[in-house]
Amino acid sequence: MIYLDYAATTPVDPRVLDAMLPYFRESFGNPSSVHRYGQKAESAIDAARETVASILHCRADEIIFTSCGSESDNLALRGAAMARKNESGAKQILTSKNEHHAVSKTAVQLEKEYGFSVGWLDLDAHGMVRTDALNKSIADQTALVSVMFANNEIGTINPIPELAKIAKARNVLFHTDAVQAAAYLDVNVEKLGADLISLGGHKFYGPKGVGALYVRKGTKLVAHNTGGGQEYGLRAGTQNVPYIVGFAEALRLAAEERETRIALVKPLRDQIIGRALEEIPDAQLTGHPENRLPNHASFVFKDVDGNLLLQMLDAAGFACSSGSACKTGNPEPSEVITALGFDRHWALGSLRITLGMDSTPAHVDSFLGALPGLVEKVRKLKMGK
Repeated sequence: MIYLDYAATTPVDPRVLDAMLPYFRESFGNPSSVHRYGQKAESAIDAARETVASILHCRADEIIFTSCGSESDNLALRGAAMARKNESGAKQILTSKNEHHAVSKTAVQLEKEYGFSVGWLDLDAHGMVRTDALNKSIADQTALVSVMFANNEIGTINPIPELAKIAKARNVLFHTDAVQAAAYLDVNVEKLGADLISLGGHKFYGPKGVGALYVRKGTKLVAHNTGGGQEYGLRAGTQNVPYIVGFAEALRLAAEERETRIALVKPLRDQIIGRALEEIPDAQLTGHPENRLPNHASFVFKDVDGNLLLQMLDAAGFACSSGSACKTGNPEPSEVITALGFDRHWALGSLRITLGMDSTPAHVDSFLGALPGLVEKVRKLKMGK
């Protein structure tokens, strides 16, 4: 099998695993315990928090460790929106249809169950949130703006510093989901200007089940996990010491090796985009042609069943993903793809190929040798030929 789905998850880097292992057996203490076992575990968390803070260029006490990027998104949206509502009565949340469901479904729940209203920001043809759309929509009643740094399905990078500046000028909190971005983009909080930033460890060769939320000092959140006082009272529960250690080491390596990793994947990505568009009829790139993640290629193919294509690719030895959600007997195109204006004939035929540290030119050549024939085969099956 050739793995081409690094946007879904990445294998744990052996160096990350080595950093984690001692905290499963030798240094297994509860970081809330007073004795030396607990002190050693607490010290490991403190060191990890300092490492993450140094990469984000923020204070250590602005980092909250969570169980994943989705939890970070939930804490950011629910926590900040409710705190703002309690403080000023502001009840509007602005976001886009291109967000990860951890943001969009949380916003919808806040509207349905908690009395907020959601405004959906306009996108350009490449799925980018426009600054003029935010300028037009932001209002005195806006509690929070949430726009992702880079899109997981189509790879488009949003102009976060410019959007955050608009929000700040109106005294509105700004959150960005940087879960997909952190593997390849700079997450310096001062450059981004965001008040809240979500991260997830398994997107950059850390373990699954751990994430972080940057919370700018002075930003009020309502805790959604109550109990003990862990994570500054915002996220109760015994901290997952080995995973937190692994998260910090993975983020450190991602920042340290960023340019090397980009130099590996970007030419391979460009080769996939160029040849797929050239060799496959009725194929379109989704997302921005240049301003996109360096490891990310995504397409729609007209009159193709994306889920069947994935199954055929899997059988041929390639692990990829699609933007369409497979519902038994009722396949529906992804909201991200339909937001770009594609009709069902196109939108159901989406394919995402994402590269990583283990990708090679031979992998890409092999994939590109198989893809055109498989797309043609799926089209024939769909047309009953």
